Amino acid sequence: MIRSPESVLLYSKTRLPVARKSLVERSRLIERLELAVQGRLTLVSAPAGFGKTTLLGQWLSLTERDASWVSLEEADSDPVRFWRYAAEALSPLIETDERQEYEQLVRTFPGVSASTFLDAFMNRLCNLSRPAVLVLDDYHAITEPRIHDSLAYFIEHKPFGLHLVLSSRSELPFPVSRWIARDELTVIDASQLLFTAEEAEGFCREASSFLEPHHVRKLHERTEGWITGLQLASISLREAEDREAFIDRFKGHHRHVADYLFHEVVAGLPEEMRHFLYATSALRRLDAKSCDAVTGRADGRSMLERLKSRNLFLVPLDDYDDWFRYHRLFADFLRNRVKESDPKLWRSANLAAAESLAARGLLDEAIDCALAGGDYDLAERCLERHAPDVLKRGEFPTLLRWFDGFPPETKLSADMALLRAFLYVVTGQRELAGRCLEQLEASARSPDAGEDRQRLRSGLLFVRSNLLFTFGEFEQWFAFSDGILDEFLPRNPLFFNFNYNLTEPLARRTAFGLKGVLSAQTEQIGRLFAGALERHGWGESLINLYVLQALAEGFYEWDRFEESAELLERIERAAHRSFVPGLFVPCRITQTNLYWFSGQRELAHETLDEAEARVAGPGNEIWSGFLASAKARLHLMEGSTNLAKKEVAKLRIEAKDRPSYHREYDYLTLCRLLSAQRKEAEALRLLQRMKPQAAREGSLAGLTEIGLLQAELLDRTGQRAEAMKTLREAIAIGEANGYVRTFLEGGVRTEKLLRKYLASLDQENPGSGIAGSRTYVSGLLARFPDDAREEVAAAQGGLIEPLTRAEIRLLDLIRLGESNKRIAEILSLSEGSVKVYSSRIYGKLGVSSRTQAVIAAQRLGLLRED
Repeated sequence: MIRSPESVLLYSKTRLPVARKSLVERSRLIERLELAVQGRLTLVSAPAGFGKTTLLGQWLSLTERDASWVSLEEADSDPVRFWRYAAEALSPLIETDERQEYEQLVRTFPGVSASTFLDAFMNRLCNLSRPAVLVLDDYHAITEPRIHDSLAYFIEHKPFGLHLVLSSRSELPFPVSRWIARDELTVIDASQLLFTAEEAEGFCREASSFLEPHHVRKLHERTEGWITGLQLASISLREAEDREAFIDRFKGHHRHVADYLFHEVVAGLPEEMRHFLYATSALRRLDAKSCDAVTGRADGRSMLERLKSRNLFLVPLDDYDDWFRYHRLFADFLRNRVKESDPKLWRSANLAAAESLAARGLLDEAIDCALAGGDYDLAERCLERHAPDVLKRGEFPTLLRWFDGFPPETKLSADMALLRAFLYVVTGQRELAGRCLEQLEASARSPDAGEDRQRLRSGLLFVRSNLLFTFGEFEQWFAFSDGILDEFLPRNPLFFNFNYNLTEPLARRTAFGLKGVLSAQTEQIGRLFAGALERHGWGESLINLYVLQALAEGFYEWDRFEESAELLERIERAAHRSFVPGLFVPCRITQTNLYWFSGQRELAHETLDEAEARVAGPGNEIWSGFLASAKARLHLMEGSTNLAKKEVAKLRIEAKDRPSYHREYDYLTLCRLLSAQRKEAEALRLLQRMKPQAAREGSLAGLTEIGLLQAELLDRTGQRAEAMKTLREAIAIGEANGYVRTFLEGGVRTEKLLRKYLASLDQENPGSGIAGSRTYVSGLLARFPDDAREEVAAAQGGLIEPLTRAEIRLLDLIRLGESNKRIAEILSLSEGSVKVYSSRIYGKLGVSSRTQAVIAAQRLGLLRED
């Protein structure tokens, strides 16, 4: 099972229906279902009460097929929730040795687009060891167009060994003509689901032994084989004094008959059982504890047993008779009945359910019940408590659905109103977001704002910044923030401690890091934003640390090592106190790059070793993988192909794979290894598949690295024109964002390639070319060190690189004789970090011990005298 700290999946929804012993075996339909498995899709379509779920459950039980099941409901109209349930249902079919990678993939959604997630998801499913069936029951409950689109895409491209079955009360909301034309769709509709006379006789014989054959024939004629009608009639006839007259009255439209017969059934029950049904209809699913809460009694378990023994439309959700739900049609009848005849009971039952469910931590259901009961204060309290977890899960449509459940006149708290605006931003609803923010800004200006004023203003800066950044409106950010940064006082950890990175090795690759966008504007905004946070005591909030990390990576890319190192040191200290892998790993990888390209190669390796030890353990596999990739890249740069191969082996990826976007960094490392092994064709095949994914995700950093690798490999294999075309694309991105290190890291190979590019410009149009790119490329070439400069740097005595203030402070503590343990306590570092920083200082001073370092620093006048 896919379990994570944020997961609140109801595992009963992914269990196959519990088959009842006394079922009429529907051999003709089971044979049809068996034949349909050879195709792509089966649709079982009919109104409520036609036995769709029962038929599918019986088929899977009798045939013992490998099958996965998801029972859908309205709350699942959220792309993230929908596909997580599908993934959870299929997880038992994944081989044990692939389960870790599978679970890691599921956790990346919604960090990547639905299309990218589905591509990777289907790649994983290609490895199913045996044919299987996935049943999505009650698909009519799904109303989100994005789910319909993604499911149609999944059906078209899913692995051949996985057959999909949908049961629905309505036609499918996406085109199916292509599958009909290819004879890949089987439809079982209402007319086929109706009981035959023989099936009706068998059913009635099991349900009502007192019925005569002519009663059965007449019932079959009156119900036209409608299964629920037969079941209702059989129950009602137990108490009917005149069975003939009852059967004669039994006619009309299915829904009208259902309402009539449900009324007949319920009206004939004892008062306490009738009240129990009405009160518990407020519950989406029932167990003894929740039933006791809404009825105010203590006999929930025994009442559930009585309902089950009477065959009163109670559907078990597990093998232990702990959880149940009512048949959908019966539940609809009960709810409508209570709402119309006893609204007071409907409200009190929902409120009691909400209080009980909230106390048990079942907040999804608690919020729904509180909204249904009209207690919006309770709903908001539950939402405030639950919102951080739902945000982590990325279920933004679910949160918006709850917000839409509040009447327009409801005055939400400042935090919840801001959250609603933030959700509009992240779901791309710019107009609604803008309207919502305008209302909040008016509230903040109002003299009645009171204590909420400052809370609103700080939150507005955060949400408005997200809005303007999401749509690239940087100039508007400056206009908006002018004059309010000094008043900025953030108070809500919901926004400021949101974890922006769950899946990427570098912050710049995330949406928060703008996926590679760099400019003077983004630098200025980052500095202003971080400065405001730090002035008001939020220097170690996650949002500030991620801003600093993105800036540090940007400075590294721009070849501004000192500024990058200074920020990384601050981040590393904070990471020591509060370990967040999505921040810690990018920090260590960036620090490694700084060490390596500053000539401190031992420190680079030590930094990754220490980081690897820190993230070791279950749950951090994705981060261990990224560190293994980073180590492999170091080995490749020093020419150690065999060592790089050992690190790549830890990633469990191969050249024959269909690469998925969430592991782009790892696959790019594999491509580098394949290049070093002279396996150009395999590397190019992977890169060709990765490029459209990076483009779809808008990853500028990824597109540039892919383009450079492609150009190098194409040039090496004699495809000069294609190489220059690909290189031009990478240069265009690099020039727009001022990239430097991405090109310099390629060393001599990239330098030669860039020189060929300049030559090709002259050949196309001598003396002209593309002026901008010519200047940019010439600037890059000037930064590549020649052999003479490298020899001078290597032989230089004294201080090669200045010490930072933090390094001088650490050196001063060494002078005072403090141990590494004591220094770590004073500077809030780990002992391992102290060793790493000490080695870095030794490297800068050209010494190899503490004593030599102190003497050298004193000679240079770096230490204060006591």
